[in-house]
Amino acid sequence: MQYEIINLRDHPEYKGEAAAWFHAKWGIPLEAYLDSMERCVKNTDAVPQWYLARTDRMIGGLGVIENDFHNRKDLTPNVCAVYVEESCRCQGVAGGLLDHVCQDMAGKGIGTLYLLTDHASFYERYGWEFFCMVQGDGEDEPSRMYIHRTKEENP
Repeated sequence: MQYEIINLRDHPEYKGEAAAWFHAKWGIPLEAYLDSMERCVKNTDAVPQWYLARTDRMIGGLGVIENDFHNRKDLTPNVCAVYVEESCRCQGVAGGLLDHVCQDMAGKGIGTLYLLTDHASFYERYGWEFFCMVQGDGEDEPSRMYIHRTKEENP
């Protein structure tokens, strides 16, 4: 499958489409995505960032935000909203996005990233390690927190 991974900061023309796409996938208010994406394209800060996998349409994406709605505010920044369209899964898109975000953030001086998920074993394939359980905002059960360190930071 041919696709391109783009940094939203470099392609602000996709902001509205991307915000609507993530909103449809995750149910987080559209305004929250628009606000975060606006900060991404206008600020020079490393966080937030948004990444899109595209063919002639969006097929996947993820973001990097300070906190992905959990009680461990010290575990930051967080990769969030990882999603690949069902018809495009098992074709390396998620792995490509995860590799891209780790490299891009390391280039911005952020070598450690965290990711909150209920999935077990998926992220390990891409160099992520289970770190601890954390309590998600409004969730009854704790979720899995993963960590990814660039090679330079690995002990």
